[in-house]
Amino acid sequence: MKTVTVDKLIFKKNLSMIEQFAIKDFLFKWVGRPTEGLDDFLPLEYTDSVFAKMEAKQVPALLINGDKHFRYATITEDNQIVIGVLDSNEELNHRVISLDEVLIGKHL
Repeated sequence: MKTVTVDKLIFKKNLSMIEQFAIKDFLFKWVGRPTEGLDDFLPLEYTDSVFAKMEAKQVPALLINGDKHFRYATITEDNQIVIGVLDSNEELNHRVISLDEVLIGKHL
């Protein structure tokens, strides 16, 4: 997972309902289409403090790669999907997923 610092990203201040649903749809596919649905597996809520995001309601949330906890997903001004995770040192890292990766399924 390539990480970048938050100062390199420009997040949207607001997400439309379509963007919120697109993030939820992406995450549903990203976590393997859980039979119980995304809302039961990874409950999210829309927040727009500092920047707009779909944030995990439960802390700690989904565990990624064994030692990273999912915190939120959002979209940049360049329409890239960004996943924010906390590592084992409680540092926030971001995984940027380009539109090309989404289209070819490389992110899955």
